Amino acid sequence: MTALLTGLLACYLLGGLLPLCTTRPHLQNLFAHGCAAAAGVVGIVLGVAGLLSTTPLALSLASNIPHLTFAIRLDPLAAFFVLTISLVGLAASIYASGYVDEFSGRVSVGLLGSLLNGFLLSMTLVVLADNGFFFLILWEVMSLLSYALVVTEHEKPGVREAGLFYLIMTHVGTAFIILTFLIFFQDTGSFSFEAFRHPDQQLPEGLRSIAFFTALIGFGAKTGIVPLHVWLPYAHPAAPSHISALMSGVMIKTAIYGLIRVYFDFMGGEFPWWWGFTLLVAGTVSALLGVMYALMEHDLKSLLACHSVENIGIILLGMGAGMIFHTYGLHELAALGLLAGLYHTINHAAFKALLFLGAGALQFATHTRHIEEYGGLLRRMPWTGAFFLIGAVSIAALPPTNGFVSEWLVFQSLFLSFQLPSLFLKLMLPIAAAMLALTGALALACVAKAFGMSFLAQPRSAHARHATEVPRSMLVGMGFLAGLCTVLGLAPMLVVPLLDRVTAPLTGVAISSQVLALDGWVVAPVTVEFSSISTPVLAMVLVGAGALGLLMARLCGKGLRARYYKTWGCGLNLTPRMEYTATGFAQPIKQVFEAIYQPTVKLEQEFLEQSKYFIKHQRFESHIEPVFEKYLYRPVVTLLLATADRLRIIQAGSLHLYLTYIFVTLVLLLLWAG
Repeated sequence: MTALLTGLLACYLLGGLLPLCTTRPHLQNLFAHGCAAAAGVVGIVLGVAGLLSTTPLALSLASNIPHLTFAIRLDPLAAFFVLTISLVGLAASIYASGYVDEFSGRVSVGLLGSLLNGFLLSMTLVVLADNGFFFLILWEVMSLLSYALVVTEHEKPGVREAGLFYLIMTHVGTAFIILTFLIFFQDTGSFSFEAFRHPDQQLPEGLRSIAFFTALIGFGAKTGIVPLHVWLPYAHPAAPSHISALMSGVMIKTAIYGLIRVYFDFMGGEFPWWWGFTLLVAGTVSALLGVMYALMEHDLKSLLACHSVENIGIILLGMGAGMIFHTYGLHELAALGLLAGLYHTINHAAFKALLFLGAGALQFATHTRHIEEYGGLLRRMPWTGAFFLIGAVSIAALPPTNGFVSEWLVFQSLFLSFQLPSLFLKLMLPIAAAMLALTGALALACVAKAFGMSFLAQPRSAHARHATEVPRSMLVGMGFLAGLCTVLGLAPMLVVPLLDRVTAPLTGVAISSQVLALDGWVVAPVTVEFSSISTPVLAMVLVGAGALGLLMARLCGKGLRARYYKTWGCGLNLTPRMEYTATGFAQPIKQVFEAIYQPTVKLEQEFLEQSKYFIKHQRFESHIEPVFEKYLYRPVVTLLLATADRLRIIQAGSLHLYLTYIFVTLVLLLLWAG
């Protein structure tokens, strides 16, 4: 595994350096994305090898900086995330080799490719780091590189604002992660993760609770839980689409890695019940509000960004249930909840990256991200439409897709709450399951809107009418992820044993033999008597039913002549103006949840001079209230600006005054130290 790790690092480093050594865009493209793709292949092999290995790979190099050790550890948890990052990185790299033509003449292809390799390398090292100081350095590098990629088109004012917003939020999160590690450092005197795992004495309960919240806020800001999610709809649309796929597909998952590492590894899985319940509430709120706000978005990439909030909530639901079960000694159910969360982690990485690449293909072909300007694209872009449809049905968790398998396991872990001794939790977990069911229904409506308004009916703009299929490399990247979604859905017998190797060391019990039955063809939540399902058999039944229907139609229609004619339109010629719009599609849901959305509607009408009953012009505007920005972030920003304005008085421009500040500070520090 050492050779594989060396090869992985070498490929990324070459991919970062070689594009900067030439001025020819073709070679820059080849070097950058070829090396990134090669690193992806090596990373996939390394991740699988790490999952199958019986002993972790540990490497370290001391430094002259106190408490900093360049330590790397490939254990099953790190290997799983290396595998996830590499799978999406491989697809994004192949896709980008054709997609970067969109930026030709406006952005340096070499610099963009170099930053891509650096970004992938930083994410990989983040999950491999085995020292808190080293982890924080890599976390900051990952954040800065992702910021640089978000502001690729920095000449656009909206992009600069989105990048700044993201930079502020990510550094707020980093500050809380630093606090978390400082709490462990205070107890152990070291930033070594091994010392965090095996301290000489346990942290006091109060400090453990503080560490729980600082980790939740710190990593939650990166992963996008409500109310720390507000940067996602700004940053993801601003970034190039292959970068959006990486940020939403795997970057925010590094925060999931951080939460699991802190709670189940550093804290040994020992926590009070309310920690898991807090995570359960955060997951429920994030899942429901994420999909609700996604429904109101008409920018395709903003819609997908809000969907990331929803799916992070689903992952947290599995983790929260696992923590609750672990508290009460139900280790098999704890392993099931954590396994379900990790299964949805890799599933979300696959289908969300696929959808972002599909959105990039639509933008590449139409030069717009607005769903209202799409329509009729399935006939013009059949391969893109097919791949996007696979991602859409996966994110909607329709059987037998990969999203269905992991969400079904999350549901089962929540329904197994009847084994808990607490009546309160026996009620709360099924309520969370009910909220997840509502989330699933809204997600189905959302993807129906995204796919239907984009690919079906007639083109609603000149952009859509003149669209053509994207280059082959972009199709290969999307096709790889579409195939991955299919495998993850139809072959849980391959996925569950690998995930069991991750959860077993963290929960103390292996459950793959109990989750899988009939040689892996059936998935069951610990016991087949409770419930079970077989996605391969379900897929065969669906395909067989479809084939039988086609056969019967052919037999019954034998000898009949097919006639094609335009759709009846009440005597009128159908035009794109008569189509159902994305705004109209979401309007009923907006009315149902009006208390949450707080919509504002503005209607301006101009009538003919001859009669007030005939409208000459009409203008309609509708938008929803950004509740969290209005009631949480704007007041905080206003307070900070007002405070800063008052403190400007100490910045008098006098050197003597500044020296006085320094002198007084030193005196106070000496008195405090004495």
